[in-house]
Amino acid sequence: MTRAVLAALVAVLLFPAATSAGGGITVFAAASLTQVFPRIDKAPRYSFAGSDQLALQIQQGAPADVYAAASPKYAELLYHNGLVAKPVVFATNKLVVIVPRSNPAHVRSVYDLRRPGLRVVIGDKTVPIGSYTRQILDALGITADVMKNVVSEETDVKGIVAKVALGEADAGFVYGTDSKAVASKVRIVPLPMWAQPPIRYELAIVKASGNQAAGRSFVKKVLSTRGRKLLKAAGFGLPKAPLKK
Repeated sequence: MTRAVLAALVAVLLFPAATSAGGGITVFAAASLTQVFPRIDKAPRYSFAGSDQLALQIQQGAPADVYAAASPKYAELLYHNGLVAKPVVFATNKLVVIVPRSNPAHVRSVYDLRRPGLRVVIGDKTVPIGSYTRQILDALGITADVMKNVVSEETDVKGIVAKVALGEADAGFVYGTDSKAVASKVRIVPLPMWAQPPIRYELAIVKASGNQAAGRSFVKKVLSTRGRKLLKAAGFGLPKAPLKK
C-alpha cells in the first residue's frame, strides 16, 4: 500500500463523510464540522470540504440546500450575490498546532517551528484554515521563518490532520476541534490567545433550494439548545446568542 493510499485511508477513518440513506436535504459544510453536524442531525446528506470549494460549487449551481462555512467571508459573499439567505453566526473556534504523538521534532512552542529542517503543514491561502494560519503567524511576527518550513498547503483541514497523524509532518496548524478526533495520535501545542484571529462559523439557506422548510428546520436544530450543547461538547465556542447578520 502506498503512502498516498494510506493517507487517504486515514483521512476517511478519522473524518468519515456522512450521507443520508433517504431523500432529505443536502448540507454543504466546512470540513471541520465533519464530526459534529451528523450528531446534531443524521438525516441530511452532507458534503464536507473547504469552505471556498463549497461556495464555488454553489455559485456554479450545485444542488445544496444549506451552506455552513468556517469563515464569514464566503457566506457573506454568497449572500451579497443573492445566492443564500442572510447568514447566522452559530459557532466560533481557535487555532492550535498539532504534532505527532511521539513528537520527534521536539516542538514545544509555535516559535520552535522556525527551526530549519522542520516539516510544517498548513492550509492553502484560499481556505479559512490557511487564511487564519497566516493571520496568526503575522501577529506573532514569524511568518517568513515558518513559511520556509512549509512542505504542503492543504485544501482543507482534514488533509493537515491526516499528514500529522501519519507522521508525514512535524507539525500542522488546525482548529482546536479537529485535534479531538485524533487525540490518541497527536499532541497539542497551544497558541497564544492574544494572537488568535476571530474565527466565526456562519450558516445560511441556499435560495435556489427546493427544500426551504427542511433547510430552516436544520438551521433551527443547529441553533437549538441541544445543537449548541453538541457544538460545545465538540470543542466549539458559542456566541452568547445566535447572531443574525
